[in-house]
Amino acid sequence: QVQLVESGGGLVQPGGSLRLSCAASGFTTRESILRWARQVPGKAREWVGTTDSDSIYADSVKGRFIIFRDDAKNMMYLQMNSLSPEDTAVYYCGTTYNNDDFWGQGTRVTVSS
Repeated sequence: QVQLVESGGGLVQPGGSLRLSCAASGFTTRESILRWARQVPGKAREWVGTTDSDSIYADSVKGRFIIFRDDAKNMMYLQMNSLSPEDTAVYYCGTTYNNDDFWGQGTRVTVSS
């Protein structure tokens, strides 16, 4: 079955960088649209970016976050630079497979000094 597992979250200081990983199984990333989203407790999940043949980003992260993928490993990554406390959230990777949306369990990112 489709599974997505995020990793790489943690505590980082403002201005720092962090790379999140998303391990996919049960489908082939090469043939799939993949996405990242984030959620702060008490707020709606916020779309961060989507990658297919190209990548698009939310305005809030454009120029700071980069999505890249390694289809040979069935992996996707989110490189996050110039982090600010406003980026603190649980980050999720997701995909749509057979018209169903799938998300991982999330990895927590905390930006704080």
